[in-house]
Amino acid sequence: MHLFLSAGEPSGDQHAAHLLTELRRRDPDLKAVGYGGPDLAAAGQEQLFRLTDLAVMGVTAVLPHLKQFFALRDRASAYFRERRPDALLLVDFPGFHWHLAKAAKAAGVPVIYYLPPQMWAWAPWRVRKVRKHVDHLLCALPFEPQWYADRGVTAEAGIPCEDVGHPFFDEAAGKRLDEAFLNERRGARTVGVLPGSRDREVESNGPILAAAVRRLAALHPDVTFRVAAYKPAHAVRCGELFAGVSNVEICTDRTSEVIELADCCLFVSGSVSLELFARRTPGAMLYQTSRLKYWALEKLIVSDSITLPNLFAGERLYPEFFPPSADCREVTEIVRLIDNWLSAPASLAAVRGRVKAAADRTVKTGAAAAAADAVLRAVQGSETAGVVPFRRQAA
Repeated sequence: MHLFLSAGEPSGDQHAAHLLTELRRRDPDLKAVGYGGPDLAAAGQEQLFRLTDLAVMGVTAVLPHLKQFFALRDRASAYFRERRPDALLLVDFPGFHWHLAKAAKAAGVPVIYYLPPQMWAWAPWRVRKVRKHVDHLLCALPFEPQWYADRGVTAEAGIPCEDVGHPFFDEAAGKRLDEAFLNERRGARTVGVLPGSRDREVESNGPILAAAVRRLAALHPDVTFRVAAYKPAHAVRCGELFAGVSNVEICTDRTSEVIELADCCLFVSGSVSLELFARRTPGAMLYQTSRLKYWALEKLIVSDSITLPNLFAGERLYPEFFPPSADCREVTEIVRLIDNWLSAPASLAAVRGRVKAAADRTVKTGAAAAAADAVLRAVQGSETAGVVPFRRQAA
């Protein structure tokens, strides 16, 4: 089997690498080519470009890289025409991946989308792109297949949509924690601070996190605020942002350990929320946005929550804040919430109990294996599973 894989974000790279590992267990001769990051490369992808280096969000962030994105699209398009892989396998990163999907379809290469964009949360009209450019959807959330079915995306319409589970739960369960790191720090009260994995997230949310932590650190000098930096450059920036706060520790590449140690976390919106959920750690989500942008997003967002554990649980386990700046009312509310948790152990224990009950009910592993089986059925077909393989189009 010959697949072109593409993942553009650090989390997507991680999920794609686990999927590729499961696919190789089933097909040792699998050829995997495409775009990704260090995890996919380590899993055996023949990497044509490290796409995770361009993990950006928002129009203004994308514009400086637009020419490079178009060049990557054209390179993939040529590969589809000349090498004809059995399928294009996309993981998240919708802005760029819609262009790859369109190019693959034009070349007669079927498109599988693993972890498709969260259209049920905002801009649901994008589902027309799925109907036009995608052949098979592998979803992570249990309600997504019905959401797509209500909009005409079904096996009967030629676009099967399966719930394979969320790979983050596999990764959290399989993660080998640094026991030496944990043992050195166990026993102390800890608040985890998770500023995100993208440069722009750290730059925009970091000052707000730092403002909240400065106020909380003054109220709770016995608490250690551990900041989980995704990479060394982020650690340097966080060191600048949190300078002068004595009870702050910057930890690089120790996100899982920080979550495991934490009594609660203050985190930037993203898939890291699922690791908090899997580890039964309470927290509060923030995501910086201007008043104008928030007003615009309100017109687009159709979901009651953007935090994935809240959607799994069907309740607001993780409070959400959208502060526009470091000195705004929302930061005061964040400080009040975390201060209450730290000052009233019974209150925090009650929140932890709710998180644990919801996680015990909904957190399941096996997503990467289920996704690998689905990919093989789609590409190769399985009479016993009643799945018809892709019908290749003429280029």
